Amino acid sequence: MEYFMDAIKRYADFSGRARRKQYWMYILFYIIFSIVVSIVDSILGTAFLGAIYGLALLVPSLAIGARRLHDTGRSGWWQLLYLIPLIGLIVMIVFLVQDSHPDNEYGPNPKAGEAAA
Repeated sequence: MEYFMDAIKRYADFSGRARRKQYWMYILFYIIFSIVVSIVDSILGTAFLGAIYGLALLVPSLAIGARRLHDTGRSGWWQLLYLIPLIGLIVMIVFLVQDSHPDNEYGPNPKAGEAAA
């Protein structure tokens, strides 16, 4: 849960790097909360809670995605591949599951900091 809250606190921070674990834990909690909101929406017979939830977390999702791509040595603009229906999703998943690269133009390797601690 701390990874999800950290992404929310860094709402529109597109700089820096995010480790693989941080990104995927955010995605896990995003999906869990989305399911809960969908259930509540279906109980109430509405659809606006899901829309509000999706819009509220659009910017943090893009920000943590950009930070994750920075960790693999890529620009956050690679997220535009999501606009290509199936191929873009497959390519992005491959990029997002890759391991951290050494220090790069986006900052020091976050894994190195945790290994020293």
